[in-house]
Amino acid sequence: MKEDGRGDPAAPQTTLEGLHVWVVEDDPELLALSVDELRWRGAQVRGLESAEALYRHLAVERCDIVVLDIGLPGEDGYAVARHLRGMADIGIVMLTGRGSTHDMTHGLALGADVYLVKPVAGDLLAAALVSLRRRLHRGAPSATGGTAPSAPSWQLQSDGWNLQAPNGKQLALTGAERGFLRALMVASSAPVERETLIAAVTDTPWDFDPHRLDVLVHRLRSRVQSATGLVLPVRALRGAGYLWTDGAA
Repeated sequence: MKEDGRGDPAAPQTTLEGLHVWVVEDDPELLALSVDELRWRGAQVRGLESAEALYRHLAVERCDIVVLDIGLPGEDGYAVARHLRGMADIGIVMLTGRGSTHDMTHGLALGADVYLVKPVAGDLLAAALVSLRRRLHRGAPSATGGTAPSAPSWQLQSDGWNLQAPNGKQLALTGAERGFLRALMVASSAPVERETLIAAVTDTPWDFDPHRLDVLVHRLRSRVQSATGLVLPVRALRGAGYLWTDGAA
């Protein structure tokens, strides 16, 4: 349709071909429309309904750009943007009904690359994504691709189910340990809040005793020490969560 910039709806486009875009939107109808629009334009799209779902997927795979609503259940889009900004290679587009100057300034200050107000034409959204992809790719060479987060000598093997230490020794991980380590490594050297880590280790974060996270980390450290003879490069930050380090500190 002319309003969404599609022109002939029977003729798929390739404007966003090869771009991995995740849309975070809690309105099922708007989410389905956004996913359909971006997929029609060639993007590889995933639709997610909450920040918790986004973090769970980021723990096991990556995307190029997150299209983010602000009014999400649980953690809102502002908090998500602040967390994602620690991942320099992920683009952030805020797509929301909040169009005041204050809202836009706040969103951009927290790390959004682009701020768009609903309703937005498909052509405008596609153009914003194309422009952001160019900017991200220009910065990619100096970042050496992103294959080594913060501690290249520590690696997750077998789709994240084994932790390999710098000396080559491995430890088989539980599901909760796997989620915890992936969330830290995805964030590189940026602190990860406790709420984010809890969402990564359980499907029911609202029912999870926060003290269990500290118990999990304590046991994981002990298991890593016993299995590899090395100290796990994870540092607790008082009141702020945990940080994945290079093992030197």
